[in-house]
Amino acid sequence: MIARLFFLPFAVLALGLGVVVAVATAGATTASTPAVASASSYAVKVLVPGQPEVVAAAAAAPGVDSAAVDSFAFPADGSVVRTGAASSSAAARQADTASANAVTDVLAVSLFNGEITASAAAGRAKAGASQATTNGDVAGSRVDQLVIFGTAVSPNAMERLPLADWGTLTVLDEASVADPTAGRRGTRATVAALHIRLTAAHGGLPVGTEIFVAAADAAAGVSLEASRPQTATTATTATAPKPGRGGPLPRAPEPPKGLPGIRPPLIYDPPANVLPQLTAGGYVFPVYGSSSFSSTFGAPRADVSYHHGTDIFGQLGSPLLAVASGTVFSVGWNDIGGYRLWLRDRQGNQFYYAHLSAFAPLAVNGNEVRAGDVLGFVGRTGDAEGTPYHLHFEIHPVGLLPLGYDGAVDPYPYLLAWRRLSDVSFAAGRGWAPPVPASARAPQPAAILLGSSDISRTSGLDPAALRRALVAPVSSEGDGALIRSS
Repeated sequence: MIARLFFLPFAVLALGLGVVVAVATAGATTASTPAVASASSYAVKVLVPGQPEVVAAAAAAPGVDSAAVDSFAFPADGSVVRTGAASSSAAARQADTASANAVTDVLAVSLFNGEITASAAAGRAKAGASQATTNGDVAGSRVDQLVIFGTAVSPNAMERLPLADWGTLTVLDEASVADPTAGRRGTRATVAALHIRLTAAHGGLPVGTEIFVAAADAAAGVSLEASRPQTATTATTATAPKPGRGGPLPRAPEPPKGLPGIRPPLIYDPPANVLPQLTAGGYVFPVYGSSSFSSTFGAPRADVSYHHGTDIFGQLGSPLLAVASGTVFSVGWNDIGGYRLWLRDRQGNQFYYAHLSAFAPLAVNGNEVRAGDVLGFVGRTGDAEGTPYHLHFEIHPVGLLPLGYDGAVDPYPYLLAWRRLSDVSFAAGRGWAPPVPASARAPQPAAILLGSSDISRTSGLDPAALRRALVAPVSSEGDGALIRSS
């Protein structure tokens, strides 16, 4: 969940509280300043002197925590920058400690009509801070198959390469620095997988133009003050402020929000006959243990216009596995999906898990996971309350992401192809349910029923009736009594 801080000026607050009377008391203390965290990422940014910046697939936390594009071109003909699919996400958490994560992936990068190309670029930035320590890194950032002027190169991080006589290219332009603010402990990690700076006009762009590809930034900080003096107040009578007088009312906490567009109007029909290359290689079945499913994709639904996925029925608490190696994002609650999360694989395809009963410790926004890692457990939360326990599972291929939530395909053929794991380690899932002690034993029964006879029609006036009712019955095969006394 992304924390939001709201500040109300003291004068406005005093007016809004009406007749509250406060008496100052020296020596009182209050908790330290809350932790602060922020993150941002984007696929491409072009900075041309004197012109508005151009940004593709930008995400921020607090703010819009995920974004994606099917392709990007600048200018319209793509002569300067052209990419394939790109996606970004950002997450920030702030309480007693602070942490932030930013992730972006860009495929098929081409700069200046192919003078510079890369099959993929990725930016990763993490930052964390507590009273005791800080940490920040850009581990996982990379550039794949970089080619400059027709020659494949494998530069080191922060290596600056000359681009003929018109510019420089820095690969993995990164930094991880401590926050120098007095009274605070913090850190910031930032990276751009590719950073071009023009030292001469080129490609129709002036000197000083900068181009960033696959950039991520994360910052986190906490106050070092254990406590700080503050006046305590003793309130007498108070009258509730009236709307429109005395300033704004305090804001109530916002309810949990799901992925934007989770309740879209039906604009597109379900894509037909779309089968992206998500084969068994590298992918695993999302439910561990016995389960069953059928193809219900496209079936009518009142709340989301049509069924965007497949329901996989299983046992309450069955572990749910990451179907591919990738990044977890949008972990939390919405009214339809209940406890839900999204997973983006290395190619940019996205997978939706809904109706979970609980999350595993690995289910953290921005967390990198491997195929087979435990992300959560089967349940029926959200609008699945009252239905059999199941996982609602969706596949959103990278090429259909521009369609928004409706860019989904039928998971059924993929689920049939993906390998079911039987050797998964559940260390990440421990703690969801308490383990049963090895010494635990079921209570011993007080009595065991071996058989019964119906005496409801026995007459109490006939002394022999009860004796006849208690005689053991004879089997149809005539092999004597079915119930024998010991």
